[in-house]
Amino acid sequence: MTTTLLNLPNTLRQIIFVLCLIVCIVFKVDPPIALLMGLVIALVIGHPFLHLNKKATTLLLQVSVVCLGFKIDFGEAMKAGKEGFLFTVGTIGVTLLAGYFIGKKLKIDQKISTLISNGTAICGGSAIAAIAPIIKANDEQISVSLGTIFILNSIALFLFPWIGMHLIHFTDQQFGTWCAIAIHDTSSVVGAASKFSPKALQIATTIKLERALWIIPLSLATAYFQKSTGKIKIPYFIFYFILAILIFTYPPHYLPFLNNKLGGSTIFDYAFMFGRKGLVVTLFLIGSGLSLKTIRQVGWRPILQGVLLWAIIGSVSLLVIKSAL
Repeated sequence: MTTTLLNLPNTLRQIIFVLCLIVCIVFKVDPPIALLMGLVIALVIGHPFLHLNKKATTLLLQVSVVCLGFKIDFGEAMKAGKEGFLFTVGTIGVTLLAGYFIGKKLKIDQKISTLISNGTAICGGSAIAAIAPIIKANDEQISVSLGTIFILNSIALFLFPWIGMHLIHFTDQQFGTWCAIAIHDTSSVVGAASKFSPKALQIATTIKLERALWIIPLSLATAYFQKSTGKIKIPYFIFYFILAILIFTYPPHYLPFLNNKLGGSTIFDYAFMFGRKGLVVTLFLIGSGLSLKTIRQVGWRPILQGVLLWAIIGSVSLLVIKSAL
């Protein structure tokens, strides 16, 4: 009987995994490549530390996003947020409405349809994690919804930079706004935008996290209509991101060392670099957390709903951005 790579001794699998992790940390690896490396690990040898993956990716993503705030000017952040406010409200409403009717038409389980719609409208896995306990979704419904969003996020990470750079020739502001509106998860938004330009990264991160705050009113509304007593998860790390922006823009006078240069860079520069590198590692971990079981479990109906919603939000936002920005 032939031994497959999935049957390698666990110690050897761990060594291979750690070596790939070191490559992502030490060398310059683009976010899409990091995700691809993770996918290869998942599908060829399997994730040897899978039980730790969810907590690790959640924490590292949040820390990385906060670190990115140390290179964003508060005035620019306010401008980006103000310009994208009505656009954000409109696209969230359109996506949720379209998701409801598409789910009905395709006869998708109501809770799965609700989770996919919310994940597409706001911020992917975070929105699903917030809404799931309120509507009392079970593990299978959550897995299918997360699997759908993850698959589309993976495609977006490769597809969006190519479209923005080579097909449509977006400006930094246009691409950053489009990423924040049309890509589901924060990790893929930041990954795609960082591939485009540093300016697009700042705009995309700011608008996406402003969009993520809509988890709170949406969760409250869902709890009210569902008459649910489920716990509402608030993305507190967004407030730390705002604090990082304020510290960068208005460094406290009693901490003068913040602007001192160490090896040609300030503490803000190092924090931002850590955020960029942390994002690469996060995407590697997200990719390595995929399993064939998840892919098989999703099925074609939820994927179709996700693709249709993605096409609606992507095309509508693209047309509005091209005409307005």
